[in-house]
Formats: sequence, C-alpha cells, structure tokens
Amino acid sequence: MKKHSLLAGLGVAAAVALVATGCSSSAAPEDGSQEITFLTHWGPEQVTMLEEAAAAFTEENPDITVKVQAVPFANLLSTLRTQGASPDGPTIAGVYDAWLPELARDGLAAEAPADVAADVEANWPAGVVNAATQEGAIRGIPNEVDLYQLNYNTALFEEAGITEPPATWDELVTAAKAITGTGEGRQGIGFITSWNSGAVHPFLSLLASNGGTFLNAAGDAADLESPQALETAELYQQLVDEGLTDPSMSGANANTTGPYLDNFVNGKTGMIIMANWWESSLKDAMGDNFANVATAPIPVGPSGDVSSSISYSWDTIVNGNASEGKQEAAWKFLTWLNGPDSGENGSSAMGDMLISMGILPSRISDVEAHAEALGSDFLSSYVTAMETATPFPTVLGATAGADALQRQIELLLNGQTDAATAMKTATVDVDAALTAAR
Repeated sequence: MKKHSLLAGLGVAAAVALVATGCSSSAAPEDGSQEITFLTHWGPEQVTMLEEAAAAFTEENPDITVKVQAVPFANLLSTLRTQGASPDGPTIAGVYDAWLPELARDGLAAEAPADVAADVEANWPAGVVNAATQEGAIRGIPNEVDLYQLNYNTALFEEAGITEPPATWDELVTAAKAITGTGEGRQGIGFITSWNSGAVHPFLSLLASNGGTFLNAAGDAADLESPQALETAELYQQLVDEGLTDPSMSGANANTTGPYLDNFVNGKTGMIIMANWWESSLKDAMGDNFANVATAPIPVGPSGDVSSSISYSWDTIVNGNASEGKQEAAWKFLTWLNGPDSGENGSSAMGDMLISMGILPSRISDVEAHAEALGSDFLSSYVTAMETATPFPTVLGATAGADALQRQIELLLNGQTDAATAMKTATVDVDAALTAAR
C-alpha cells in the first residue's frame, strides 16, 4: 500500500454504484432484443440522468433496453449478491473496487471482452486499470476516483479566531478546541459512525498522513500495531477525552446522509474529513451558505512527512451469471456510456453524471473535458491530493477487514475502549478476516 501519484497512476474518478432490480425473464426474445438492468445507489437527479442516457442509447440501438433501479448504498452489495446469483438479476452494477476480488471469485464480475479491455487500457490511467483487474483480467469499466480532504466551515473558523486550516495534528487539536469553545452544541471536528467507509477512510487518511498503512506491503496482514497507527488512535482518544468530538452528532444512515451531514450543514460541526462526492449534497442542503465551506489537505501527523488521503475507485461490472446475449448488450451499452461521444463537449455521459455530483471522473478525456469544474475552490484540493494518495487495498478480505477496523474506531469514539486495545483487537480481527477470505 505504497503512496503513488494518482494523476499518473490512479486517475481522477470513480463511478458511483449503478443498480437496477427490475428483472426480466432469462429467455431470449425471438426477435433478438435484450432488456438489461442497471443497479445503482445514485440519487434521483443522477438516476434521471442515467435514464436519459439509456434512452438516447436505445434510440441508436433499438434492440437493447436499459432499465434502472436505485437502492440505498447500504443495500447495494447485498442486492447484487442476492439477485445477481440468478441470470434474471441485475445485468450491470457499479461496485466499489474493494468488493471486486470477492465478486470476481464468485463469478459476479464477468471478464471484459478483448475489445472492451483494450479500450480501458488505452483510455484510463494505469492505476485505475490495475484496480479494475482481478485474476489476470479486466473485470469492469472504471468510472470514478474518490479521495478525502479536511472540510471546514470558514464562518466558524472566523468566529473562533482561526485564520488558516490546520496543517498538523497539533494544529487540528488547537482548532477543534477553539471551535468547541464558541458555543453550546458545537463540536470542533466530527468523525462519521454507522457507515463503514465513512468511519474507516478518514482514520486511514490520518494514518497515511502519519506515515502508516492499513495492511502490510504484501496485503496479507494488518499493520495496525505500528507506532504510526497507535498515534492515530491516540489522536482520536484525545479528541474524545477532551470533548472535541461527539459521536452522537456524526452518525450516518443507509443513504449515507444523517446527523453527520446535518450538523455540518447547520454550523454545529467545524471540521470533518470527507470525500469529494458529497459536494452536491452540501450545495443542496446549504444553499448560499455553501460559500462558507472550504477544503484543505489532511493534517500531517507527528510521524508523517506528507499529507496523504486514502483513495478508492468504482467500476461498472457486468454480471457473469447473465445470459450471453445480456452480457453482450451490457458491454455495448457500457462502452457507449463511458465513451467520448455520449456526453457533452467531448465528455462521456458517465463523466457528465459524475461531475454533477462533485465526483472525479477517471477516463483521461473526461478529466480534460471537465478541467474547469475540477479546478473549483471545493474540488481543486482533492485533485491536488491525488499526487500523494494512498489507494485502499483491493485484496481478498480487505472489505471484511475494514468492517473489523470500523468496530474498533466506533468503540474508541464512544469511549468504550482505549487506543492501544482498539489497535490490538483490530489487528487480530483484520488478520482473521484476511485469512478467512483466502
């Protein structure tokens, strides 16, 4: 899990989950037409955009109909697993790259045809292609890359007398104290709970910015009892012990919204470490007050020398259990959806949808087409952070390992364990998850 340039290696984007449950009979129609389903966790606005893109594709390809159904993010993987086991299940799904090893192993992520694989290799950065590759084959078309940065409320900073975002952990604690002291019901920094990625990725971003890693270099064991990991857990414990973070204000729901979003939007949380994709949620919820939101690099810890965000990508896969005809139709649609002729001004339709959510697209031509949007005040920090990002490991068992780490992070945030015990227990549980998956 070494840091490397995402601009050169990972690219800029990750396609958010794509899902559809409206299922049709697996028997091929006599006229050769195909109805395929697209499973997604996107919100109504992006689902509408996807449906419009699908309709445009069907105009050009009247023998293929694409149906879209959205489920909450928390139900995305389980929906794919339960319904995807049948040939009548979702034909296409957008998946988090950490899920891909298990999905490929279980036959739910089909190998891309040679022409699709060649297109991916030619038009996406090598690191993104590597993340979409399992068992020696490309298993999907990459969509997006997401990273984490420190988001902060400039109005609260001004009220607390803070002139610059914190660049180190000591400055982070000082800023959190100043913000917490401005009034009842405020927390200096919020840490998300009740949501795996929301809890784990900020912790791992602070860990990476302290010179540490989640797993060892081989990816087969936890590295959570290192001095860097212990220091990261001790930072959490300090913030809890000093009342600078309040887990009751930072919970998430199945739609990955909830109190953590509400309290930041309402000016009760001064800082939070969050991904670029929530920009659209902030704009919708804050209106004119979105102007008070700024982003900055992850503060560097005492054992670190550079800010480093955890990064992850999404891929659009085709269900290996679907019929041959449906798979062929699905790859044809995905090639069009992610190609430069389906969107506006040289962007793919997928790139246009991603940018509408504040998500960084990974196709090289999409990055070029949306250069102005990617240079916005909110997103520019994320784009710069790609240079030193640390990719989340895509190995068998990493997702279950993250679940194990999440449990210990949340116990720590709720004052139910101490830093050393949390990291020791997490190490045992992560190692068990990695072993069980092999």
